Amino acid sequence: MNQRLDQNVHQAKIVKVLGTAQVLSGIGTTGTVAAGSLLVSSISHSTSLAGLAQTTAVLGAAAMALPLARLTQLGGRRLALSSGYFVGVLGALLAIVGGSHRTLFVVLIGTFMVGAASASGYQARFAAIDLATDASRSKNLSFVVWGSTIGAVTGPNLMQPSGNLAQYLGLPRLAGPYLIAALTLLLAALVTRLLLVPDPYLTANRNADGTAPRKLESTLTVLRHIRSYPNALFAIATVAIGHLAMVSVMVMTPVHMAMVDVTLTVIGLVISVHVLGMYAFSPLVGALSDRIGRIRVIQLGVVLLLLAALVAGTAPGMDSVRLGVGLFLLGLGWSCTLIAGSTFLSESVDVSMRPSSQGASDLVMNLMGAGGGAVAGVIISTLSYAWLCLAVSIPVAILGVWSLRMKNSSAKRSGPKATETD
Repeated sequence: MNQRLDQNVHQAKIVKVLGTAQVLSGIGTTGTVAAGSLLVSSISHSTSLAGLAQTTAVLGAAAMALPLARLTQLGGRRLALSSGYFVGVLGALLAIVGGSHRTLFVVLIGTFMVGAASASGYQARFAAIDLATDASRSKNLSFVVWGSTIGAVTGPNLMQPSGNLAQYLGLPRLAGPYLIAALTLLLAALVTRLLLVPDPYLTANRNADGTAPRKLESTLTVLRHIRSYPNALFAIATVAIGHLAMVSVMVMTPVHMAMVDVTLTVIGLVISVHVLGMYAFSPLVGALSDRIGRIRVIQLGVVLLLLAALVAGTAPGMDSVRLGVGLFLLGLGWSCTLIAGSTFLSESVDVSMRPSSQGASDLVMNLMGAGGGAVAGVIISTLSYAWLCLAVSIPVAILGVWSLRMKNSSAKRSGPKATETD
């Protein structure tokens, strides 16, 4: 009883620390999204190259996913997450240097490394459930995801004051958000390193077998392990497909609206509603996942994503209300697949293999997002926004059929332990 009480106390502290770090890192990484595109465009004198900033950031997050997983196996969550945030600090400083000297290559290296810090933000959600019970696993994960809401709202709104600060220091105005990023990511690294005690992953391993194993598994071994558990494979596909659908439609909605000269203010409002759907209701999604089961919430996410594609795909570019509703549903569907899918993955593999499996999941998720954004641009330029929404519906529908098969076979547990899916 005392051990369970201590673990509950530790878990509550862990979620608070991770949530705080998530707010700090969210302010830093989201605040540089618009600034990075504008900075690249101003240096290259080309709007067509502006997207390189976000592309390199996504690739940085993908590239960092597996190294962070290996660091977790080596020294726990504190080492991995704080290292990822510190890489982001160095990236922000490089972006400032590159922007000051108008050197595009240095700026892109910086945006790549700031993106790498996002990988820590993604893996923080898994750290929140290392010591969680079956009844509260999704809820704990969702609280950390919710911390991204504050960062997503605050970060972009600091562009003006941070630009003034940069100008006061003799730097380009667009370097301002990277000054904020360097500070907040450093604070996130310190908070994680100093306060995430006891380390949740190492403690979970000790609870499981009395030791804290440090064996580093190869990527091939991890993939074989995942393949041997259909639940884990389904969970990774859930997170990846949900992210693919969300990114593909989200990044092209402003283009769809701009084609009919909708103002930037209205476009920004639609995207803000989308972000609200992504993060604001995550605690409710987490609680629902714990209450009715992971697969049912994944199925709810599938329905919401399909409905979002229908509503947004049939909306003219000037119909900001219908597009706003569609994008809100898109964000909410993404939240369901991310939270329930991530929880289901952690429950479907051995404790010692969780970091590697989680790293593989984030790698696939980010690559799907990057690929989806690129393909979406081709579809909308050659066909239309409506065709893009239809194309996105196909993998989502396949996921829905897969979830029905998983539900029907839920009595045959294929993971290392029985998981709650009903």
